[in-house]
Amino acid sequence: MSQSAAPTIRLQNVRKNTLQRKLYFFGALALLLVVASFFSEQLCPYDPYMQDMSLTKAAPSAEHLLGTDRYGRDMLSRVIAGSKTSIFSTLLLVSFITLFGSLIGIICAWMGRKTDTVLMRLSDMFLAFPGLVFALAVAAVLGGGVHNAIFALAAISWPKYARLARSQTLALQAAPFMQAAKMAGSGTFKLIYKHVIPNISGPILVTAVLDIGTMMMELAGLSFLGLGAKPPIPEWGSMMSDTRNLLPTQPWVTLAPGFAIFFSVMIFNLLGDTVRDYLDPKRR
Repeated sequence: MSQSAAPTIRLQNVRKNTLQRKLYFFGALALLLVVASFFSEQLCPYDPYMQDMSLTKAAPSAEHLLGTDRYGRDMLSRVIAGSKTSIFSTLLLVSFITLFGSLIGIICAWMGRKTDTVLMRLSDMFLAFPGLVFALAVAAVLGGGVHNAIFALAAISWPKYARLARSQTLALQAAPFMQAAKMAGSGTFKLIYKHVIPNISGPILVTAVLDIGTMMMELAGLSFLGLGAKPPIPEWGSMMSDTRNLLPTQPWVTLAPGFAIFFSVMIFNLLGDTVRDYLDPKRR
């Protein structure tokens, strides 16, 4: 090994170790956030639905760290309880659009011709509308609610994954190892399961993790506009909507769920950036 190559190898090892530490750190934070939201009912210091009109709009104190809302409900308990709705709704949405969109993309690339034309023109139709505006229209027609908000955002988000999976699959079909697998007698299912999915999962995984923060904000936006979760269900977007007129006088009531959205989105975005860098050989 030449002396000039040694510093380069050391630098690559340092970058790899740094990326691994960042991946473990942000992955642990995201996992902690998900686990805490799953056990949110046990973590709440008070009943998030219990009203106490004697404590209406109380300022943050030792008993109520984030104060109380207009009905005397503990804001810390409401924020913790709202994490389950906000985070798991987002994860459900991202999981659905990732699986559904990727499946459509693989089908289009593998079958080609009429199937590819029909499904890709259908995706073009969804992409032709401004995303959030189309989601607002769909959610409004369906009457609001968490499930309808998820469906509305899923309707505008799956084409991105379909196009990504389609382009990756088309590139793989011409690869020599795919031709060799076909000549060895591998059927369609085996080719897709053993060769296509493992090779396209990296870019799709990165896109999905980066989409978690975006989908969380869009779900919160629909709830803020009254087209998502309905009171008294604790959900961060709807909580901000219900208390936005108290921002000048009791800002803690509105800022508490706002900061919860901010920190959750930041954690998932940093995790997504780290996963992208870790899976990119040029940045390792």
